[in-house]
Amino acid sequence: MLPKDDLLRSVENRDCLARILDQANQAIKTWEIVVTDFLSPPEQVEAMATLGRLSDVHSLAWGGYPQAERQRLAIARTDIPLDPSQVPLALLTVGGNFMFDPATHGDFLGALLGTGLERGQVGDIIVLGERGAQAIAVPELVEFLSQSLTQVRSVPVKTQPLDWDQLRVRAPQKKQLTTVEASLRLDAVASAGFGMSRSKMADLIGSGDVRVNWKSITQASHALATGDLIAIRGKGRLEIGEVAVTKKERYRISLTRYS
Repeated sequence: MLPKDDLLRSVENRDCLARILDQANQAIKTWEIVVTDFLSPPEQVEAMATLGRLSDVHSLAWGGYPQAERQRLAIARTDIPLDPSQVPLALLTVGGNFMFDPATHGDFLGALLGTGLERGQVGDIIVLGERGAQAIAVPELVEFLSQSLTQVRSVPVKTQPLDWDQLRVRAPQKKQLTTVEASLRLDAVASAGFGMSRSKMADLIGSGDVRVNWKSITQASHALATGDLIAIRGKGRLEIGEVAVTKKERYRISLTRYS
C-alpha cells in the first residue's frame, strides 16, 4: 500500500489526490493502465508532483492537444510504457447558429453540465463563434451527449462526434517582453507583463484570480523567480525568464506572454 496519509499531508486538492492515489494503488496491483478524470491545471501539477515521489508508478497527462488546459492522467507501473493513445478521449461538435445569441465558454460548459455530467468528465471547450463549439469529453458519454445536448442558451444545437483531424485549435500567440523593476514582487512583474496598472493587478491578486505555478496567490508581495508561470483566467499566461541585476541594483526580467 502507498503511504497515503503522508502523501496527502501538504496537498491543496486533498479529495482529488486521494482518489488518484487509490487509482495508483490499483495500477500497481492490477498491472493495468488506470486513467483519471479530467483534471484542472492545479490538480495536474499537484498530482504529477505527488506521483513523482513514488518509485512504483509513473504518469502521463493528455487532453487531446499539446496546450490543452484540462487533461486526464494515465497511471501505470514504471515498467509499462505510456503514450497519449492510451488516454481515452472523444471530440464532439456542438453546432448551431449563434449569430443572434452568442454563447461563451461558460454557456457551453453550463449546457454540458446541465445534462447531468460531472466536471471531471469534460475537458477543454473550444468556442468557434457563430458556429458553436467543440468539446472534449470521456468517450463513454458520446452517445448520451448526442441525444441529450440539444440547446445552448436559446439556440438549438446538434451534438455529434468528430474525427480528431477536425479539431480547431488556435496555436497560442507568444510575445517576448523585457521589464526593469525595483523588485520581483508579483504585482509589479505581472502588471508589466499583462499591460495593466499595478493597482488593478493588486485587485486581481487580492480576489484570488491570479495563480503562480497553478496555485492561487493572494499576496501582492509574493516573490517570483525564473521559471515561474503566472496565469489569469481570460488574460493568458506569463512565464518568467532570465532575471539579471542592473548596475542600479534593479531587476531586468525577461518575460514570455502567451495569449
